Amino acid sequence: MKNRKICVIGLGYVGLPIAVEFGKKRKVIGFDINQERIAELKNLTDTTLETTRQELLEATQLSFTTSIDEIKDCHIYIVTVPTPIDSLKKPDLNPLKKASKTIAKILKKGDIVIYESTVYPGATEEVCVPILEKHSNLKFNQDFYCGYSPERINPGDKNHRLPSIKKITSGSTLEISIKVDELYQEIITAGTHRASSIKVAEAAKVIENTQRDVNIALINELALIFNKLDIDTESVLKAAGTKWNFLPFSPGLVGGHCISVDPYYLTHKAIEIGYVPEMILSGRKINDNMGIYVVHQVAKLMTKKNISIDGSKILIMGLTFKENCPDIRNTQVINLISSFEDLRCSVDVYDPWVNKEGAFIEHGFKLIEEPTKKKYDAIVLAVAHDEFKLLSIDKLKAFCKDKHVIYDVKYLLKASESDGRL
Repeated sequence: MKNRKICVIGLGYVGLPIAVEFGKKRKVIGFDINQERIAELKNLTDTTLETTRQELLEATQLSFTTSIDEIKDCHIYIVTVPTPIDSLKKPDLNPLKKASKTIAKILKKGDIVIYESTVYPGATEEVCVPILEKHSNLKFNQDFYCGYSPERINPGDKNHRLPSIKKITSGSTLEISIKVDELYQEIITAGTHRASSIKVAEAAKVIENTQRDVNIALINELALIFNKLDIDTESVLKAAGTKWNFLPFSPGLVGGHCISVDPYYLTHKAIEIGYVPEMILSGRKINDNMGIYVVHQVAKLMTKKNISIDGSKILIMGLTFKENCPDIRNTQVINLISSFEDLRCSVDVYDPWVNKEGAFIEHGFKLIEEPTKKKYDAIVLAVAHDEFKLLSIDKLKAFCKDKHVIYDVKYLLKASESDGRL
């Protein structure tokens, strides 16, 4: 394995850090179908901000391409393409299937294909392997082999980075599982955990975010209850948090490419085998509806202040799915925007972290350059960017009309400073 060239398929938030770390130690080719992405990486620029220019420079054995011909001589293929859900909240494995088909066309005897994309238990061997066999005319576990090592990248997190996060590994045979584990040990300083099978590794990954989703759903439901009881949720959580084993979760909008997506992969498989996962689906329903709840709360507060909702001007601060990163994939702020627009409000969205052109392409609206003074009937603090934490209540009020509502989703203000919060 030491001298075998690696190809990383998909160079987004997950694939690029892997390619960079391996590129510091051995020959690696980063492959992506997005020509603009390849061009920016060749120019030592990463718009995801997961790697720096210096880190790209340090990966001296890493090159980038969109050409299949240039990855033919690789022997290890690491697949890091997205695994989203469709409009019906069912797994969309098309990117994974297309990547598998691409690899199959150049697959050779002795090659290993390692999947990192989040899937339901069984997907690698039930969906990907048949594609690899069909389009390569090679036999699984005889001519080629597979591994699964789920990604654990946390976008925007500068403390928990790829090398410092323990890695789960697995392989389609005992020998291959050992080889895959040894491969990742080259770059993972936190160590590895070799799972007993690919299915175990797939299941471990999908429950990591499902567990977080259910926990956040519980806190969101508690926030709904405490709101009706006129109790401040943050104060309750601080008090309960003084017990050593109380889990520190906060209410909020649950979006992104993992927590709001992965549970649907598990529930899809569960229903397929005849089990209805009631708790997981209930948690998903609560979290999916939090955006609508926030809009209704803001509308109620506006009504109490005799502010007309129809035609009002709303400022939403933050578009990304989490703080201090440019990632807008599956952001639940979109639900805020659409729900306010359904009430015939005019909505401005401000987020200094987001590429404005990218936001327009993906979601069809233009971000403002900066908020306008004395313009807004209501402000919703939706994302806890550091820039927003620095804003005083007086600064926020300067953006508002004399009669206004300020709603704090992320506890950026003191309880006494906002008109409402989760």
